[in-house]
Amino acid sequence: MNTSILKARCAQAGLEAIFEKVMAKERISFDDGVQLYRTQDLHAVGALANHVRERLHGDDTYFNVNQHINYTNVCNKLCRFCSFQRLPKQAGAYVMRPEQVAEKIREQLDEPVTEVHVVGGVYPRLPYSYYIEILEAIKKERPGIHIKGFTMVELIQIAHLAKKPLAEVLPELQAAGLDSCPGGGAEVFAKRVHDEGYHVKNTGEEWIDAARAVHEAGMKSNCTMLHGHIETSEERVDHLNRLRLLQDETGGFQAYIPLSFHPYGNEWSHLPGPSAMDELREIAVGRLVLDNIPHIKAYWIMLGIPIAQTALSFGANDVDGTVVEEKIYHDAGAVTPQAVKRDELICWIRDAGRAPVERDTVYNVLWNGAETKIAGV
Repeated sequence: MNTSILKARCAQAGLEAIFEKVMAKERISFDDGVQLYRTQDLHAVGALANHVRERLHGDDTYFNVNQHINYTNVCNKLCRFCSFQRLPKQAGAYVMRPEQVAEKIREQLDEPVTEVHVVGGVYPRLPYSYYIEILEAIKKERPGIHIKGFTMVELIQIAHLAKKPLAEVLPELQAAGLDSCPGGGAEVFAKRVHDEGYHVKNTGEEWIDAARAVHEAGMKSNCTMLHGHIETSEERVDHLNRLRLLQDETGGFQAYIPLSFHPYGNEWSHLPGPSAMDELREIAVGRLVLDNIPHIKAYWIMLGIPIAQTALSFGANDVDGTVVEEKIYHDAGAVTPQAVKRDELICWIRDAGRAPVERDTVYNVLWNGAETKIAGV
């Protein structure tokens, strides 16, 4: 959108002061963030976020060829929003042995996978050695693969099992094959929401401390927020501000991924969950508040492809990857496919008017669709 038109649109929406800050590359305030959530003109917020997205990345939209492994759904955190967790003897509970994890890797050896995303529940009966063994099993089957594994919640548990500080455990996990960490488990940092929805899980402060330790160990990670349940606009902005402050300190976050609450099969199933408009606003506000985090991800497995395509004009510049067998959101009622082919991702990024760019986990460019065309795509 032409900047003069954008300025007029923002002025009409009462966002002219925020527009001026964004144009000047100045940091927006807490109150600005709340206003972005509350204004009725979502398209003005989206257009402003798209301006930042294009200033940073142009039309480039990143994806990778990845595989998900959810090694167990047994968990003791009892989060009220979660449809994935099971108790040890509950129907459907499972724990994958290291050999089974290796088999999952072997199943995809014919695919050009560059990343395996490894997350699961928190099951205290699993020994510390189990985590070392699944990392080693993955690297044995596919030595060149990048392992993005273990949320901060899992890492806190792993350190507890090892009976060592996390700062001492991380080098051991890295030696076994861990390369970076995902951003899940942050939920919403506000104590009120934590106490009502997931009081057994680590606090926001503990999540931040674990992420800091990951970055100090030389690894990159992502960050998230679970939105669309009982949180307020102020609590969302507080969460984003805490992420922004840690990024000022460490520079370790690569991407922010808003995660939509799915109200199916859990204790919060009476809540409506976020609408498509809510999901687009979350992408846009994240892009505008998190001025120091380079990438905003529209996680297609959760949003669905049409909303993810739209999100590419609301601030997002990444769509995650091919995924393969995601369980957590599908147990919560997601009706998206559990995988897409590389060429399919390329097609729908182009259909959204953007330029597909294949990356590895740490955003090294492997293929640039703006420069090279795939036959038939």
